[in-house]
Amino acid sequence: MNAGLGGSLHPLAGTSRALFKGSSGLHYVVEAAEANVISPESVDSANSPVLEPVMRLSRFFMPILKENPKEAEIVSHRLMLRTGMIRQQSAGIYTWLPLGKRVLDKVNAVIREEQNRSGAIELLMPTLQSAELWQESGRYDAYGKEMLRIKDRQDRPMLYGPTNEEMITDIFRSYVKSYRNLPLNLYHIQLKFRDEIRPRFGTMRSREFLMKDAYSFDLDRAGAEHAYKRMFAAYLRTFDRLGLRAIPMRADTGPIGGNLSHEFIILADTGESEVFCHKDFLGFDIPGEDTNFDDVASMNAIFEKWTSRYAATSEMHEEAAFDAIPEGERLSARGIEVGHIFYFGTKYSEAMGAKVLGPDGKEHTVHMGSYGIGPTRLVPAIIEASHDDNGIIWPKGIAPFDIVVINMKTGDDACDTACGRLYSDLGKAGFDVLLDDTDERAGGKFATADIIGVPVQVIVGPRSIANGEVEVKDRKTGARETMTVEAAINKLVAAR
Repeated sequence: MNAGLGGSLHPLAGTSRALFKGSSGLHYVVEAAEANVISPESVDSANSPVLEPVMRLSRFFMPILKENPKEAEIVSHRLMLRTGMIRQQSAGIYTWLPLGKRVLDKVNAVIREEQNRSGAIELLMPTLQSAELWQESGRYDAYGKEMLRIKDRQDRPMLYGPTNEEMITDIFRSYVKSYRNLPLNLYHIQLKFRDEIRPRFGTMRSREFLMKDAYSFDLDRAGAEHAYKRMFAAYLRTFDRLGLRAIPMRADTGPIGGNLSHEFIILADTGESEVFCHKDFLGFDIPGEDTNFDDVASMNAIFEKWTSRYAATSEMHEEAAFDAIPEGERLSARGIEVGHIFYFGTKYSEAMGAKVLGPDGKEHTVHMGSYGIGPTRLVPAIIEASHDDNGIIWPKGIAPFDIVVINMKTGDDACDTACGRLYSDLGKAGFDVLLDDTDERAGGKFATADIIGVPVQVIVGPRSIANGEVEVKDRKTGARETMTVEAAINKLVAAR
């Protein structure tokens, strides 16, 4: 049989594909001119064709559990353990295994894109901080036992940062001296540690967690409020792209401080917070990709629309105001906090001397805001909002893989050939593809594909491929459609 995968089925004539195992143990798709003969021995030679690693399920580290873990109290925790996304190392501390890391990376990519779009600039601050900065701000003794305090070998007090207001203020005051350098918004994505009394629900409420923290600096309150509204709009876009309807709710500022704060809450039965809001939030339009974050009027309009209806967490709830809403338009539910933004004025800049020379030639204490999203909390929140009895249903764009090609009879020439072609062509179109080449029974293969939540399954069996056809299944709807290999590729690419 011709070693080429695709042959006349492929619209791009003149190339052929084959799957070989290299000396490293990885499998590859090999492309070369049809006139050439490709042998396994040529794969590792100095003059071999370009090699593309194949993500094979048989070699992917994904320790799926057959039984539900007893310690898992909510759906997301159970499914993250079952699918081998995470492993608990100690109370509230987790390793993100390969499947989970792929999802986490994609969530971070969406967050990063929307932060950049809004005008924020990325940096990276360390996890360990000097206690001196926190003593300077007055929060070192006030923060409580959640802060992990340590000492280095010189007996200097240090801490594992639970947040970064002090450090970012120190960075700002060291370099920015003029109003001409404002406005400024700096963010990073970094691990944090808070010694929770009772960590629970997996990475939903853990002690070590990943956070995106952004910090804005402005000359006056008007500028700071515009920065706040920019982040407000950016958060609406971020959560929407992650498949979530997040409702901004008035919230307590807590130990961060300040006098303006909103939590972004998604509704979920397993949420820890009780929330109250108007049902109109469920139908509000999300700011578009062409949103002009520099335009004050646009930001004001978005903010006013999304704060014009009643919405509050239980801590800020006003019974009389909620009761004034017509009964059919009220919504009381449980919710999960997925983001929190604060305007705290000059609380930290005053204490730490963060000042700039203004246009009037005088020194001005800058106004600040902080804006947090927890990616390691977002992942289970997405699962809570999107799952069924068979497993996770990932929104497109953040699934660990976009498509899983299921080979129903690994070792069968026709099935292997079709799978190789599907993998190669879909990969070239920009999809993340997983090839299930295991020797599991059909039921096991389908159960694996369902529980890990890959949005599209392409099923290649010996009977259907004998007719040049495969089956395409939509994980979310369960809809199945039989079509030719060519049609499957074209349809998936067109829908991208």
